[in-house]
Amino acid sequence: IATVRLAQACPINPRQQGFISASGCSENLKLLQLLVKSVEQEHRDLGVVFADIAKTFDTVCHQHIIAGLVQRGVDSHVVHLVSEMYRNITMYIV
Repeated sequence: IATVRLAQACPINPRQQGFISASGCSENLKLLQLLVKSVEQEHRDLGVVFADIAKTFDTVCHQHIIAGLVQRGVDSHVVHLVSEMYRNITMYIV
């Protein structure tokens, strides 16, 4: 229920390949191959940027996440569930 409500309020971009139940990055690689082939045929320049955003949400302030959910009108019960996930979190390195 929470996932459906979050997806309605915060839709995922179709190019998003992380955190979804789909085949890894093969679709994006195929798209890149087609783009490179097209550019080569047209003798044009191409610039490509790869951005690795691993651990991105580890660096986002949890209060900003909650504020974003509220701003998007996410159901208060779902906001509460997400808030509770972030409350009193501790990590131990063994």
